[in-house]
Amino acid sequence: MRLRLLAVLAGMALATGSAVAQSSQKIGIYATPYVSRISNSKADTGVFAFLGEGATSRFFEGFGVGVYDEFYHTPRFDAGVDVRTKIIRGAGAQYADFLLGGRVSFKPKTLPISPYIDLLGGAASTRAAHNPRSLGRATYSISAGADWHLSRVIDFRIIEVGYSSLTTMNTSIVNTQATAFPSSQVINLSTGLVFRIH
Repeated sequence: MRLRLLAVLAGMALATGSAVAQSSQKIGIYATPYVSRISNSKADTGVFAFLGEGATSRFFEGFGVGVYDEFYHTPRFDAGVDVRTKIIRGAGAQYADFLLGGRVSFKPKTLPISPYIDLLGGAASTRAAHNPRSLGRATYSISAGADWHLSRVIDFRIIEVGYSSLTTMNTSIVNTQATAFPSSQVINLSTGLVFRIH
């Protein structure tokens, strides 16, 4: 009898603790336009040149969506996970990624903003403008930004700046006799709206 009562009390305590943990979570769903500069130290040529014939950099534009869940809280910062995806295009070429990782947002006492940093990893796919073949590779992203609290449920993402690096589609992928191509560098700028769920 005592074991059953103890089991019931333990179950109730766990359920209460779970409910409290869930109620303290902060979930944000965001939609953001992107402008990205993708560059490489080496120019490529031919139909597999991701940045274009003889180009070493190009601007891409597109759109991304994501969701974060901040489940760890302290008086100075919140921490959790961030999952996002985006598709950007430039001169017919396309870049798409899917990333997930850690997020930390800070709580300034005197300003209605939340600066944050993300460290994400995942995969990206690139396709040159003049050939339908695409290349998938692992990638990572380091980003920092700030969200302005417009209301209890809506934030304005003032700006986010991010950096990533990966191997993009290039001639050496399909022609093994060609010299290996270095990784491309990606600088991302984005803004947008965040819808928060408490």
